[in-house]
Amino acid sequence: MRSRWTILAALFVARATIAFQFQSVAAIAPQLSQGLGASLADIGVLIGLYFAPGALLALPGGAIGRRYGDKVVVLAGLLMMLAGELLMTTSTSWSVQIAGRLTAGIGGVLLNVLMTKMVADWFAGREIATAMAIFINSWPAGIAVALMLLPAIGATLGLHAVNLAVAGVILIGLGLIALVYRAPDAAVAVEGEPSSLTADTICAVIAAGLIWCLYNIGFAMIFSFGPSMLVEQGWSGAAAGSTISIVLWLAALSVPLGGFLADRTRRGEVILITGCIAFALLTLLLSRSGTVLPVVIALGILCGLPAGPIMSLPARVLEQRTRPIGMGIFYTVFYAGMLAGPAIGGKLSTAVGSASAALDFGAAVLLACPAVLWFFRRMVAGHSWKQADIRRA
Repeated sequence: MRSRWTILAALFVARATIAFQFQSVAAIAPQLSQGLGASLADIGVLIGLYFAPGALLALPGGAIGRRYGDKVVVLAGLLMMLAGELLMTTSTSWSVQIAGRLTAGIGGVLLNVLMTKMVADWFAGREIATAMAIFINSWPAGIAVALMLLPAIGATLGLHAVNLAVAGVILIGLGLIALVYRAPDAAVAVEGEPSSLTADTICAVIAAGLIWCLYNIGFAMIFSFGPSMLVEQGWSGAAAGSTISIVLWLAALSVPLGGFLADRTRRGEVILITGCIAFALLTLLLSRSGTVLPVVIALGILCGLPAGPIMSLPARVLEQRTRPIGMGIFYTVFYAGMLAGPAIGGKLSTAVGSASAALDFGAAVLLACPAVLWFFRRMVAGHSWKQADIRRA
């Protein structure tokens, strides 16, 4: 009998393959620019395209899983990721690169939406916060591994070898899900029809999704354009990727730390605000400091602190019956913003002539998070008043 921790390990690896594939473009951006004749703006578009399908599929993703089964849909998603990666190896044509990236992105969004539910099915009422913190960490772990391995593979063996390495990692995830994952014996089911969402609740969920989106755009600017910025300063591609990967490895520790501190102190909003502001200031400093390593280490220690408090926001307004549709809205906002964010960062970098412009853009969106949190709090207050009125009635 497989334990729930074994199941979590399989889901962790499978989700890490999404991050690994997502980062595969940014990790070898300088080589990709030469091989495809692409500008930083083009690279930004290619990075962001991975999230494009999420804007359309996040909302119905849960329904697709209910119709065909979570495991079946996740396996299909992994196969689409594999097909998209292999398609990108067939030609250096820009249209083929876009088609492959979109195909892979469709698979990635199905995994991202459904596997969150799969973790909850196994851990509902039992170490759910710990399990979710571990699960979320699969993203920075996958990106860190990509930053460490792919630039060296690209420099030594070429771009096709990078695509094949990504395909190999996806096959590992595919095998683990196929062989290890099974549904829990008693999945939590909600009786009756889903409750309707009030306007205040919808606005609050949209605000929470926007905060998560802005935070991740700021994060993405570091690992998507940070290596290119260091290469502009004379670093080798491998050294730049390895150095920026330190942020991701340390984030794997700071993400659960932020959730732990928020639970223990009950000051999650304070941690969210101070964490985002510190993250933004260090991002600005990274492109302007002659001592890169201390800034990178500080970034890694602080950048993960807001993640747990942000992911706890939807639970403040969503009941169990409204959670599937509410989280669909949450992820739709996230994916729509993540489609635009890297493209904007790339265009700004091209216009300015330096990848540091993308990092400045990331700092700006991080500073917007506290403002959106203020709007979220207003919507939560409205939701609470209406719920109290309903109970009195």
